[in-house]
Amino acid sequence: MSRPFLKMNGLGNDFVVVEARDQPFRPTAAEARAIADRLNGVGCDQLIGLEPSARADAFMRIWNADGGEVDACGNATRCVGWLLMQASGRDTAVIETGAGLLHASRGPEGTISVDMGEPGLDWRQIPLAEEMDTRGVELQVGPIDAPVLHTPGAVSMGNPHVVFFVAEEPGDELVRGAGSLIEHHPLFPEAVNVGFAQVLGPGRIRLRVWERGAGLTRACGTGACAALVAAHRRGLTGRQATLVLDGGELDIEWRAEDNHVIMTGPVAVEFTGRLPEAVAA
Repeated sequence: MSRPFLKMNGLGNDFVVVEARDQPFRPTAAEARAIADRLNGVGCDQLIGLEPSARADAFMRIWNADGGEVDACGNATRCVGWLLMQASGRDTAVIETGAGLLHASRGPEGTISVDMGEPGLDWRQIPLAEEMDTRGVELQVGPIDAPVLHTPGAVSMGNPHVVFFVAEEPGDELVRGAGSLIEHHPLFPEAVNVGFAQVLGPGRIRLRVWERGAGLTRACGTGACAALVAAHRRGLTGRQATLVLDGGELDIEWRAEDNHVIMTGPVAVEFTGRLPEAVAA
């Protein structure tokens, strides 16, 4: 029997969401890739399964477009939070993920806010293959005496990120070329999401992200959180900023009082459908 799905996006970062609290949904890596395929499948950056949780409204299982399972996705958390709040009629929702419990709430003008918890800043939390100061890790792209990119900040938001700071708008060639090169660099034993951040002012950052297992996406919620944290640690911004992504804007705050990162942004429902029977189990 085919399974219904809901197609959603957060700033163009898009998801196929499958309700699995009553009927298990555990696709293989090949089946997840088939669903995510934009030519022959539904097409998405991530596939989401909503499963039962004893600690939250639902457990959110996440597969990247390459079929690999991951622990965190900020934009998907906003979408799932909205779904759960719409179903319950409440203004808050609790989502269990592989990275822990996340709390979502309704924000201004139809936006959804998610408390993404504390950023991981120790090298073992990223994780890195060796001990380094995560404010600026020893990594560069290009000639030793004139690198194109160097010394990115490293942050875990439940998934690993490095953030390079660039002087100009990061173009496709740079993001795709350097992103794909660094994603599986030996320094990152679990691979890494690669951000390219242009600081436009103390409260505004232009960001593009090469996502681990998904490539260049229109937005990355955890990447936006990581970029704000990395920028503030370098003294480039305050603790709050608007992140300008290809698909729109996210407001990110790294609260001083509890060290938690709060992400606020829109969600959108695109369409509903049914998965082919071959990948619906």
